[in-house]
Amino acid sequence: MSKDVKPTRKNLMAIEDRIELSERGHDTLEKKRDGLIMEFMDILDQAQDVRSDLDDNYERAQRNINMARAMEGDVAVRGAAAALKEHPEITSQSKNIMGVVVPQIESTKVKKSLDQRGYGLVGTSARIDEAADAYEELLETIILAAEVETAMKKMLDEIEKTKRRVNALEFKLLPELHGAQEYIEQKLEEQEREEIFRMKKIKAKKEEDEAEEKAAETAEAEVETVPADD
Repeated sequence: MSKDVKPTRKNLMAIEDRIELSERGHDTLEKKRDGLIMEFMDILDQAQDVRSDLDDNYERAQRNINMARAMEGDVAVRGAAAALKEHPEITSQSKNIMGVVVPQIESTKVKKSLDQRGYGLVGTSARIDEAADAYEELLETIILAAEVETAMKKMLDEIEKTKRRVNALEFKLLPELHGAQEYIEQKLEEQEREEIFRMKKIKAKKEEDEAEEKAAETAEAEVETVPADD
């Protein structure tokens, strides 16, 4: 890039402006990257907790449903599940974290009381109630995990994108601009030295011409003052 730039003071000023702008952009992107990483670490901690809860709740739900099926039979369990009339409702909104739009998932009607589950108290047992409780809690955890995992992925993508932009400025554009700046400055210094040398030669030649002209005038004057022979 440096040798493709014409070494003029106008181009030098333009490159200096680009360097200043690029350095400001680099600093801004670095701050954004660091802020995103901090936010990502917070979400990562939350994700680890949610994953742990998800594993625990899944094991509990499986254990409770297996117990209910063993004690009450598949027919009773399927009948209780089929009695459910109101299904959970999921709504998705968005929130902004340092310029990154991440989902905010909300759910309603997940956890229900005994009378909201649709099956009567007669003909069911505490085993089925415990299994229903466990699966409702598991569903809430799944919804939260979906929100956290999606947010974490979006944050990670933005971090990688910001890191690439920081690296492009730091290791490509700025070195090229500084190289072009140095090249133009060197060329301008060479031109200045050449101009000074040229001016000195012109001045020396002028002084030499003036000296010769003065010497000629002096010689001519001396000839005129010499008396002519009688």
